[in-house]
Amino acid sequence: MAAVNEFVNIHSDADRPGVAALVLARPPTNAMTRQVYREIAQAADELGRRDDVAVVILFGGHEIFCAGDDMTQLRTLSAAECESWVRVRHQAVEAVAAIPKPTVAAITGYALGAGLSLAMSADWRVSGDNVRFGATEILAGLIPDGDGMARLTRIVGVSRAKELVYSGRFFDAEEALALGLIDDMVAPDDVYDAAAAWASRFVDAPRYALAAAKAGIDDLFELTPAERRGAERRRYLDVFATSLSADRR
Repeated sequence: MAAVNEFVNIHSDADRPGVAALVLARPPTNAMTRQVYREIAQAADELGRRDDVAVVILFGGHEIFCAGDDMTQLRTLSAAECESWVRVRHQAVEAVAAIPKPTVAAITGYALGAGLSLAMSADWRVSGDNVRFGATEILAGLIPDGDGMARLTRIVGVSRAKELVYSGRFFDAEEALALGLIDDMVAPDDVYDAAAAWASRFVDAPRYALAAAKAGIDDLFELTPAERRGAERRRYLDVFATSLSADRR
């Protein structure tokens, strides 16, 4: 079953109940525009709210994950118009990051520029062993956005992030695995199945607890220590009350 927009679709697999995929579908490279970003945010919001979805796979198809922003379109904008592009890009990446369920990026082909930022918004990442990665924005005279530099730095560390961003160089899946940018590397034809296998582990887990755990871990990077401790206490009490209620049914 699929819910279809022009460039971003939601696929549910009857063979894997509880698993759904947010699929980029703008061939040949899944280059992103303002419309694509809006559709990503809409799909992420829908997946977050759907009761039949426990886990989400982020997928660009079997050939390529995402080559980043559509530079041809981006270069036609004025500085004022670019502001709306930056805003919807940030909203899309944050919407994926905020899905209150486990998420996994199934990466094929290339994950470049904003495509790499989008992949990093998932909880876990698996790629084919032939995938090429890159924080390539500087090659176009730009810099990563959509919280891309912050996420990259959290994952690989300050000095490595600077080298990758300064150079914009391409690197392979083996290096991405060593850097911690991906969590698993498999044969190209096995990427989606590996992502689905990871996702399926959490289908039957208590969803309220998973959502609270995800929010608590993400809060490490968003809140002050005092705010985080308060949020953790509130979240723990909410989870405890929900669990107690479930036990008494």
